[in-house]
Amino acid sequence: MTDKKQALAQGLLDAYKAEQYGHNFYLMAANSTSDAKGKEVFETLAAEELDHARFLKAQYDSVLMTGKVSATAALGRRLDLTGMWPIFSDGLKARIKEAHFEMTALSIGIQLERDAMAFYKCQADNASDAEIKRMFMTLSDWEAGHYHGLLRQHEALKEDFWSASGFAPF
Repeated sequence: MTDKKQALAQGLLDAYKAEQYGHNFYLMAANSTSDAKGKEVFETLAAEELDHARFLKAQYDSVLMTGKVSATAALGRRLDLTGMWPIFSDGLKARIKEAHFEMTALSIGIQLERDAMAFYKCQADNASDAEIKRMFMTLSDWEAGHYHGLLRQHEALKEDFWSASGFAPF
C-alpha cells in the first residue's frame, strides 16, 4: 500500500473511532437527561454518529481492498438543528438551576463536534483526489451543523444557568 493510501486508511480509521466515541457519548446523554426533546435529539445524534461510523468503515474497507473509496457507500439522513431551541424543550429553562448534566453535555458535545469538524476539514485539505476531498468536506459540514446547533442551545441557556447557579459575576 502506498504512503498516500496508508494515510487515507489511517485517517478513515481514526475518524471511525471518533464517531464511535461520539455515538457512545450521545447515548449516555440521551439516557441521562430528563428532558423528553433532549432525549430524542441525543438519540438521533447517536444514530447519526453510528451512521457516520458505518460509512467510514465501508470507506476504510474499500481503501484496503481496492485502494479507492467506495462509490456506493452513502450517509443517511441529517438532523436539522436550526432554530432557537434545537436540542431541549423550552421547559428546560424552568428547571435551569438543576440542568448541570444538560449544560455539561452541551459543552462536551460542542467540543466533540468542533474537533470532528476540524479533523474532516484537515483531511479534505490534505486530499488530492476530488472524491476524497468531497467526502471529507461533506462530513465536516455535517459536523458543523451539529456544532452550531449545540452551541446555539448552549448560548440560549448559559446566562440563565450561570445566574441560577450563582456563577454570574454580578
